[in-house]
Amino acid sequence: MKRKEYETHLEPLQRELVAMQNWMRHSGARIVVLFEGRDAAGKGGVIGAISHVLNPRSCRVVALPKPSERESSQWYFQRYVGALPAAGEMVLFDRSWYNRAGVEKVMGYCSDAQYQQFLQQVPVFEKLLIDDGVLLLKYWLTVDQSEQEERFAERAADPLKRWKLSPVDLQSRDKYREYGEARDAMLQASHSKHAPWTLIDFNDQRRGRLNLIRHLLDQLPVKPVPDSAPELAPLPAAPQKERFKAGLKPIKDRFQQT
Repeated sequence: MKRKEYETHLEPLQRELVAMQNWMRHSGARIVVLFEGRDAAGKGGVIGAISHVLNPRSCRVVALPKPSERESSQWYFQRYVGALPAAGEMVLFDRSWYNRAGVEKVMGYCSDAQYQQFLQQVPVFEKLLIDDGVLLLKYWLTVDQSEQEERFAERAADPLKRWKLSPVDLQSRDKYREYGEARDAMLQASHSKHAPWTLIDFNDQRRGRLNLIRHLLDQLPVKPVPDSAPELAPLPAAPQKERFKAGLKPIKDRFQQT
């Protein structure tokens, strides 16, 4: 999809996202959205398209690093619980507790017993969240290996994107089939009526973002909340310039027009 067409479709969706946020804050809803998928599937891009127009005080992005030694000794879900939303908040998980069913399983970072225990516990954990009123949405972003390889090559060639290409990404390039098998086992164990998975085709990232955002908005029981523009009364005096004491002043403008 061309950028202009994408932006034309994206703007009204982002307006709906802002309206959703107003409803969320007014109603006290708690929303959790999980973004999962293969490396370079496009998780960061769609999260950015959503969060870009929302208040960061009520919409948080969570991308937890490798667990510390202390966290590794805790109940597996424990470090995710602290990131869950309070009333009027949305949390977007850039990868989530499903790491255990994906990269940890495929790359051997967890034991088979830990993996099997996760598959048994995750439906129960999610049911507890939902029974407590959390609105949980789970997305898997699909991408073919040929497209994934193109994105890896783009990241490797671009210094501004190279940080996205982790050592684990490089190590897992020849494990496309294994990741697919782990994904299927994960979906079979955790796709349920109360916490279903939704698969979105992200071979075209722009089209994928639009479809995901549209689906997300359609799943939430958003009701209109009055949001009229505030009236800005005239200032009582002429506008003032910002001035400083203690000998401080802004740094020199190094990008002045010549």
